[in-house]
Amino acid sequence: MRVVFFGSGEFAVPSLRWLVNSPHEVALVVTQPDRPAGRGKKLMPTPVAARALQEGLPLERCENVNAPEFVEKLRALKADIGVVIAFGQKVLEPARMAFPSQCVNLHASLLPKYRGAAPIPAAILAGETKTGVTVFRLVDRLDAGPILVQRYTMIAPTETAEELESRLAGVGCDAIDATLRLHEQDPLPAGQPQDESQASRAPKLSKADGYLRFDEPAERIALRCRAMWPWPGGRCRYVSAEGRGEEVTFVNVTPVPVAAEAPPGAITPVLTVATGQGCLEIHCLQPAGKRPMSWQDFVNGRHVKAGDRFETLATR
Repeated sequence: MRVVFFGSGEFAVPSLRWLVNSPHEVALVVTQPDRPAGRGKKLMPTPVAARALQEGLPLERCENVNAPEFVEKLRALKADIGVVIAFGQKVLEPARMAFPSQCVNLHASLLPKYRGAAPIPAAILAGETKTGVTVFRLVDRLDAGPILVQRYTMIAPTETAEELESRLAGVGCDAIDATLRLHEQDPLPAGQPQDESQASRAPKLSKADGYLRFDEPAERIALRCRAMWPWPGGRCRYVSAEGRGEEVTFVNVTPVPVAAEAPPGAITPVLTVATGQGCLEIHCLQPAGKRPMSWQDFVNGRHVKAGDRFETLATR
């Protein structure tokens, strides 16, 4: 099939790489414009743009794919289908109708669960043990089109959002393969309507989503740390008994089902952290502006002791 690929984020790169090595033809890659990044605010291409340039693919950096002149450009390509993954723009009906098979989207959840921008953190935070990817036909409503293909995978007990996203991006290649095979048999397969009664939302993350509250159970705090890594991270403030403090991000923690005779957030005599239910064992954390370090190195460097504490930065 002749494909126009709409993508921007890292999650889309494995599928683009797969398409390049498949029997299908990439007629055009459409991505977001270069954006300032880093301390120097240098213009940087999206991960998809960087990959497209590396592969020598035709590339269009587009501010608005729904502009009438761009829709005409899409029609002129005479492509069969649009594949949309981590693109960052809504593709409206006129642009979708530029292709006989319209547009399909790869989403990192088992729809209708976790519609929205952050499905992977949402699934981990909810304590899900299973997730996957869904390819569906795009409609104007967010992530609500008929389901064409789904692939399942288990979530490992300690897996972070970063690790799970990398795995799901790979699983997505198989889902895209199956979707294009489906369209080769039927240019516009009906798919399976989504069960609206099972729909849930996964909105875009903010910094506040990473704020840790130590009055919550240890299990819940550990889920938040996994779900929010690497951004915004499970963040709090370490305060010594003498009043010295600094912001830190928990990278790797384990809930311990042992009651602590200490207030939530306090560091216990065995150097765990008391919570609303159980304790947290810290393995790795990252002081603000520094690299991640082991808990033992942090303890040694700050002379951490029982009576020191971790505090919530702000309410969510």
